[in-house]
Amino acid sequence: MMDGGVPNIKKWVVVYPVYINSKKTIAEGRRISVEKGCENPTCIEIGDCCSHLKLPFAIEIDKAYPRDFMQVGRVRVLLKREDGSLCNPAIPSRKQLMLHVAELVPRHPGRTKKQEPVSTSNAATSKSGKGGKKKR
Repeated sequence: MMDGGVPNIKKWVVVYPVYINSKKTIAEGRRISVEKGCENPTCIEIGDCCSHLKLPFAIEIDKAYPRDFMQVGRVRVLLKREDGSLCNPAIPSRKQLMLHVAELVPRHPGRTKKQEPVSTSNAATSKSGKGGKKKR
């Protein structure tokens, strides 16, 4: 690799939480069926699901969804390595990634035990992006 071993995440697949949010409409950006979606997923949850699926990922908290810029944060995921081989053979495409992640999010430890107990620092940082940070 050219840039000192740092992976080029520009080429990674982008997943916005909106894509798998069953509360959103297609027009608002949902990309999978309502039955397969999950309610209001967060970047943190999507990231945790990616690590569970053994996929390299990067959470970009400072990025917003263009269609609804109140939705802050997105996750970059590496599906294929530089040589074109799949990181996880079960997940060959974005669509499969979204379906797998949407299936895992409801079983996320942060969900099963009523949101609070899981390290609140994560919850706090993902929430803080929603208000007033962008005003200059």
